[in-house]
Amino acid sequence: MLVSLRSLRRLTAHRSLFHGYLPPFLRESSPLLHPIPLYSSLCSAASAVAAPEQASVSCSAISRHVLEVEDVPVRHQYADAYAAIELALDSVVKVFTVSCSPNYFLPWQNKSQRESTGSGFVIPGRQILTNAHVVADHTFVLVRKHGSPTKYKAEVQAVGHECDLALLTVDSEEFWEGMSFLDLGDIPFLQEAVAVVGYPQGGDNISVTKGVVSRVEPTQYVHGAAQLMAIQIDAAINPGNSGGPAIMGDKVAGVAFQNLSGAENIGYIIPVPIIKHFLSGVKENGKYVGFCSLGLSCQPTENAQLREHFRMHPEMTGVLVSKINPLSNSFNVLEKDDIILAFDGVPIANDGTVPFRNRERITFDHLVSMKKPAEKALLRVLRNGMVHELSISLQPQQPLVPVQQFDKLPSYYIFAGLVFIPLTQPYLHEYGDDWYNTSPRRLCERALRELPKKAGEQLVILSQVLMDDINTGYERLSDLQVKKVNGIQVDNLKHLCSLVEGCHEENLRFDLDDERVIVLNYRNSKLATSRILKRHRIPSAMSGDLIGEINFSEAKAASSS
Repeated sequence: MLVSLRSLRRLTAHRSLFHGYLPPFLRESSPLLHPIPLYSSLCSAASAVAAPEQASVSCSAISRHVLEVEDVPVRHQYADAYAAIELALDSVVKVFTVSCSPNYFLPWQNKSQRESTGSGFVIPGRQILTNAHVVADHTFVLVRKHGSPTKYKAEVQAVGHECDLALLTVDSEEFWEGMSFLDLGDIPFLQEAVAVVGYPQGGDNISVTKGVVSRVEPTQYVHGAAQLMAIQIDAAINPGNSGGPAIMGDKVAGVAFQNLSGAENIGYIIPVPIIKHFLSGVKENGKYVGFCSLGLSCQPTENAQLREHFRMHPEMTGVLVSKINPLSNSFNVLEKDDIILAFDGVPIANDGTVPFRNRERITFDHLVSMKKPAEKALLRVLRNGMVHELSISLQPQQPLVPVQQFDKLPSYYIFAGLVFIPLTQPYLHEYGDDWYNTSPRRLCERALRELPKKAGEQLVILSQVLMDDINTGYERLSDLQVKKVNGIQVDNLKHLCSLVEGCHEENLRFDLDDERVIVLNYRNSKLATSRILKRHRIPSAMSGDLIGEINFSEAKAASSS
């Protein structure tokens, strides 16, 4: 491969720019490496090989000369990449999943069974790491290693839907023969090459695609709807690639998990810090524990008048606390209109970002999410012109309306044909891909914005009315929140169920959203419930989780009396 001397001189004339294009291993090899000696080396090498202006210079000659002058150790990137791919052949597996998702419109039954495939790879401890969405709502999981016709049964050991990661185990000793595990590496730098290995759709054999890192920043994880760090690469990640490793050198740089809708050759991988956080949580607690949150809604302070109003000195930077989750540990420590200046000693900029690696920035939420549950964080806060040092114990936060509810059957309660459920985003997703615009507007806004006021609180709604003589005239009162039962405020679905089942009055009154009211004769409604269930072939008037809790509550009440 030849390079024009004129092109070489044009490039090296911009010495600082050229230094920015240095391969990462050259930039990192020595803190004393600067563009000027490298520029001189390139020029002397070029002059030694060809004097005429239009002559061409061998790239290999230049690179050899530069490495001799600067004494930079060589990292054989291409050799490492091919060696890593060879290693992956004994580590990457194809995952076959049979899943059955619940029907949230008809919560007493499931949707049709479906089959899907994904990828995974072996990590130390005889475990297989893959994506959570590969095994979500699974009923049966099989894995097959490269070059083998045999599929082995796998068990799901732990699932973190929030971070889209899952651990599988295989009991068969035959499966582990000849398998090797992959080690986790570190976050790659921009423009470093990675190889994504997996089993994408379009064929049955293993596939390898190469790309470079183009961005590292918090990204919306589609499966769990969480905002966590992700690595963007310019390699295509297609259905079936999910769960496969992204390899850099001889280590794993991340796990392939999603692509950018509507764009070509833009994929995302889950970085190693997120993977390690997931694995350590499972190891220490035996299950997935989640990612911590301050439970805050913050506003940037980029406007000078805003900063002046809150008495921020010119050298101060930070974000404004606008809303606090009442169930978070921040509720009793922080106050509305506080300015968070620093998190664990790291100063927060006015746009909410903190320093990350070499001249990169990342939102300070990343520092929060990397904390372990119950771990303390030190916040420097400006309040009423005074600076305070505050300590907060961090915990994962649960929203009022669950964002996702995989591997779990939905709750429901039916009385006189009225179907009551706790509002969840999966219920709103049943309205289609454009659910934000097609689902009931009032419920959608509450799902996205409202915060819980106390532990165990649910937003209970009347999802539909199964028609019968007993409920004639109420058929249009669907998708409304149930606020009270016989004048008592409803806390959650279990509370509503106990209020109805324990009613001793002649009539039962439900107060709904929009000031709507339903009144039913209790005795007649109990009789009607049985025939409605039989007519619609519904096995039970309540979901299994409520049956256990209601029976336990009744037994406890009987023993206390």
